[in-house]
Amino acid sequence: MKPVRDLKLNKNIKLKELLNQMNEMGGFTAKKLATGIEILEAMINDNECIKFLSFPACIISTGLRGVIKDLIKNKLVDVVITTCGTLDHDLARTWKDYYHGTFEMNDNELHKKGINRLGNVLIPNESYGIILEDKMQPILKEIIKEKKSFSTREIIWEFGKRINNKDSILYWAYKNKIPIFVPGITDGAFGSQLWMFRQKNKDFNIDILKDEDELSEIIFKSKKTGALMIGGGISKHHVIWWNQFKDGLDYVVYITTAP
Repeated sequence: MKPVRDLKLNKNIKLKELLNQMNEMGGFTAKKLATGIEILEAMINDNECIKFLSFPACIISTGLRGVIKDLIKNKLVDVVITTCGTLDHDLARTWKDYYHGTFEMNDNELHKKGINRLGNVLIPNESYGIILEDKMQPILKEIIKEKKSFSTREIIWEFGKRINNKDSILYWAYKNKIPIFVPGITDGAFGSQLWMFRQKNKDFNIDILKDEDELSEIIFKSKKTGALMIGGGISKHHVIWWNQFKDGLDYVVYITTAP
């Protein structure tokens, strides 16, 4: 029987001490947070473990983009699986700013001003679809000179190679050779730009089954696997789908708002 301890705060408390105390508190969220951190530390320190990271696009429109970028920059993960919107927001914010808003703002009035609302984040038209088309089409013309068919991992690295911006997720994924797989590559503005480019370049192709070949090779060669899964959807599902072929994940932390 382990007794429940009270949280003791002081102005000089260190983050690590606070988290250690949370492990002694019992209860709900604090205890789960402390347990999750223990699992992640064990996963990161296990040199035999292939570490997966999955997340939805929405958080990349916010300051959490920097956290994801740092995980990749510092090589704390080995494989990323996400949605097409991650590419949209990472590239768009490389070239333009998003802005603070509120959930209560009038969408009709925003629309008249050419502004879109993603929760409490405001995205002007020129900061999203317009800038992506202006920037992506010339890059695709350069990329296709080298070859015609790409997996999603390959096309993402091609963009990362051409972005000289250290705030970009794609930049660090390419620099550190960490694969990003996007199973739903057409479900976003990035995918729409690929399709638009295809209209005048019929030999251009995205081979999503090549991604599956790479994922299968990663899984079948792994001794252990772990995952930090943020949110649900195709990203989380694809991590679970492939890891079932090695009898599941050895470490996992799942962060969700789902009941």
